[in-house]
Amino acid sequence: MKLNILLLPGDGIGVEVTREAVKVLNHVAVAYGHEVAYSEGLLGGIAIHKTGNPFPDETRELALKADATLMGAVGLPEFDNAPPEKRPERGLLGIRKTLGVYANLRPVRSYSALLDSSPLKNELVDGTDMIIVRELTGGLYYGTPRGISGSGAEEKAVNTMVYTRPEIERVTRMAFQLARKRRKKVTSVDKSNVLENSQLWRRVVTEIAAEFPDVTLDHLLVDNCAMQLVLNPKRFDVVLTENLFGDILSDEGAVLAGSIGMLPSASIGEQRPSGAWVGLYEPVHGSAPDIAGQNKANPLGAIGSVAAMLEYSFGLVEEAQAVNRAMEEVLNSGRVTADLKPAGTPATTNQVGDAICAALGAGRAVTA
Repeated sequence: MKLNILLLPGDGIGVEVTREAVKVLNHVAVAYGHEVAYSEGLLGGIAIHKTGNPFPDETRELALKADATLMGAVGLPEFDNAPPEKRPERGLLGIRKTLGVYANLRPVRSYSALLDSSPLKNELVDGTDMIIVRELTGGLYYGTPRGISGSGAEEKAVNTMVYTRPEIERVTRMAFQLARKRRKKVTSVDKSNVLENSQLWRRVVTEIAAEFPDVTLDHLLVDNCAMQLVLNPKRFDVVLTENLFGDILSDEGAVLAGSIGMLPSASIGEQRPSGAWVGLYEPVHGSAPDIAGQNKANPLGAIGSVAAMLEYSFGLVEEAQAVNRAMEEVLNSGRVTADLKPAGTPATTNQVGDAICAALGAGRAVTA
């Protein structure tokens, strides 16, 4: 298979972790006989520096031509007080809209080698294995009217949470389809005791659930869900929620994995005729400018995002599983970065990437 992939390393440690993810992807391509064609674009702070735009037109065109997009990170402290249209994060929202990716999938899994890295008790975390499905193109982040107006005592800010029935239906169906391949349980999270928006969400999710009689559905209010994630995370299989709630809850999930550097994500859009999903793949962590360029960043979230890309955008399940197995082997070996609290000397970013490639080579003979 020929894989046409757009690389958007972005800001801070994004450059370093993307480099290791590409190293692993190249290794997989050789091992399994695939061809990879790369293009590279600007997104975020670096795009502002070079073009004045966090999401340049050239990057938009490259994204539309690619089969899948692999992103590093966006965001730099120097833009913290910039107007919204000149912030790096606007580039991320722009590419999501351009690609029409409406569901963000964030797997949260506990690894036995990392149980001590979580601040939660081992017996609570051990066995955690869930996917948080976050609606990505609606809600407060995109609703209008929005903005800041007035001055003095009359100054006010407005954001609008808007969801349509079709937006809720499509992300709900994706969550149930994922659940069918897992433990067949969906937990829908809302705030229906207060928000009319959530009342529509709960009603539509319940209606769609009837199409999937083999999948169990339950509902949780978002505040209760936040509590249950740390009290009883093993109860969750697929967690379905809207944009803002999903943004917050999925970062909470990083505690369960031991480090936010462990979490990959896949932002998925419509299916192509081939059956592959339009996808934007990125680690959950930010740009971490305090350690950028020091070869300290954990690349496993980015490498896990490559595994997700292989599975969702290209249907290469065997290759994706091989990457995931290699990650677990490296975690068990203790050859990990400082954020994962290794017993010995922490590995560097590129050493972790090399270790993943070595584990892949041990699992399947590499042929040119």
